[in-house]
Amino acid sequence: MKPVGPIPPYFEARDDGQLMIGGIAADELIEEAGGTPLFVYDNNIVGAQVARFKGAMADGIALHYSVTANPYEPLLEFLGRYVDGFRIVSKGELRRLQDAKLAGIPINFAGPGKLSEELEAAVIAGATISVESEGEAERAIRAAERVGIQPRISVRVTPPYSIEAGAVTLVCEASPFGVDAERVPSLVQGLLEADVDWRGLHMFGGAQCLDADALSEIHRLTVGQAGEIADAIGLPLPELNLGSGFDIACRPGDEPLDIDRVAAALNHTLCNAPPLLATTRFTIELGRWLVGESGVYLTRVVDRTESCGHTFLTTDGGGHHLIGATGSLGERGMANFPIAVANRFDAEPEESVTVAGCLCTPFDVLGDNVSLPRADVGDVIAVFCAGAYGLSASPQGWESRPLAREILV
Repeated sequence: MKPVGPIPPYFEARDDGQLMIGGIAADELIEEAGGTPLFVYDNNIVGAQVARFKGAMADGIALHYSVTANPYEPLLEFLGRYVDGFRIVSKGELRRLQDAKLAGIPINFAGPGKLSEELEAAVIAGATISVESEGEAERAIRAAERVGIQPRISVRVTPPYSIEAGAVTLVCEASPFGVDAERVPSLVQGLLEADVDWRGLHMFGGAQCLDADALSEIHRLTVGQAGEIADAIGLPLPELNLGSGFDIACRPGDEPLDIDRVAAALNHTLCNAPPLLATTRFTIELGRWLVGESGVYLTRVVDRTESCGHTFLTTDGGGHHLIGATGSLGERGMANFPIAVANRFDAEPEESVTVAGCLCTPFDVLGDNVSLPRADVGDVIAVFCAGAYGLSASPQGWESRPLAREILV
């Protein structure tokens, strides 16, 4: 038997053992949606995470949602009521916001490889373009000239530090993301001479971290580095986007991120920030931390087989919908996401099984040698922490199988 990650504390069983999601039984949600596989997102959990962030952080720190984490339109519409802006990485994500009637909210367009048509669309939408290179800055300026609008541009900085395995490493690693710090002042000077609306810096040094001390150190280093760049430019820094890096507890042995500790340390850092950051507006972008725990992937058992003394439960879903659960995104090793039998959620484990998807590959495994109550054909498997990097991050075209359904409750 292999361990599984912790089931988020928001879920309980109905009297008959059915998993409840947002106060509704899983079987009722499946019937409403028209079947499985099905992603269910609980907006109560998302709202609670937004409230936790805003309750912990100092006033004035803006919260942006990273659309890449989950671009489901009803979820975007819900988040648009509570966050201060959105982070996008493509014209397609911009279109998602426009379809959700959210184009008027602050938007930061980041990421490498922006196409000219994407730069034009971002300028027209009034988004801040976080340029990743001098060349991209030139193309953004030309795009703005073509549409006759002054562009809003920030510069993404390649930080000389990062988080590796939960620890801060003080080394500058070659990266396609951002501009090396020593080149930023001259790039900003060129932007000012081109009469753009310079919005400041975007510095992202952490990823998938649950260690509050490591994230706090990254924030301290980022603010200090931004102060040095502002001194070199000789101007106050309008905005500083601190990126993200907040993770959720979804793997065996994980402990939740102590957001209060992160917030207290960040407040101390900002109170002692360099002088040219005294009027700076600060932003944190969150995706996985806001929506990851809200999602449950429901998939029905279609076959139960035995091989060499081991039991396999084959489902109608799999890695083409939730590739992160299979370990194929390479996220902190191939360990099991939290998993349960949805219609026996309150039952004790009885057997060790492998929960396999329907793809014709041995790597399509949603639960590798996990301990579960007995499940038979027709029962439903629930995989938790499925609210981020699920359907839109998975190879949906693999074997041309049906798409999963989605629903917000």
